[in-house]
Amino acid sequence: MKQEINPKDTNRAIAFELWTKSPMPMVTLTKTFDVTRLLKVSRRRGMKFNMLLCWCIGTAASGIEEFYMLPQRLRVLAGASELVRAGDGTSGMGWKLYKYDRMAINVIADNVKGGLSFCDVAVTDDLEAFNANYMHLTKTISETCQDILDDEAVIVGTSAVTGTELDSIVNQYSGIFTNPFLAWGRYRKGWLKTTLPISFQFHHAQMDGKHAARFLEELQKTINTI
Repeated sequence: MKQEINPKDTNRAIAFELWTKSPMPMVTLTKTFDVTRLLKVSRRRGMKFNMLLCWCIGTAASGIEEFYMLPQRLRVLAGASELVRAGDGTSGMGWKLYKYDRMAINVIADNVKGGLSFCDVAVTDDLEAFNANYMHLTKTISETCQDILDDEAVIVGTSAVTGTELDSIVNQYSGIFTNPFLAWGRYRKGWLKTTLPISFQFHHAQMDGKHAARFLEELQKTINTI
């Protein structure tokens, strides 16, 4: 469930005022993670590496308050406001701040038509439950080519570009999608450890660099202890 809140009643008041006026309010940080344990758990338990990483992302993000507050741009149409879901997002726009009480991880899967489909996997502390939901949803969207989305949860986007090793990924900013977003390429196996650079993009009105840094630190801790 989500509800509109007054930015002035939150710790994002100044940032909301400043960064909703910026033509480029997105920030991207890239950190190289040690994913040795994640790979071992994947092989030992027969679980997908990307599923495990998504669970770690949700676990780390769910403990940080700012992830549950999301700025969204509105468009005025015929005297009524609605959330922008398409278009160029350039005129007649205002901003609102919403607070959510739950979180989901957006996952992209190849579908049978050769395209991409999307699903939102609810964040839970229960790894087995998350895995079952992840596997069910990704299989369903792959076969049906129909997205399964959760409009009432705050969404953390992900994208795994595993066709090659990547140092960093910078996503587009359209003025429409303001959700935090993580992306990565193929992991790198070394003699003693396996590493993976992950790019984290967020809207500056939602959080500051210190919140993003805390999240990245928590993500590494979660990976180390899964």
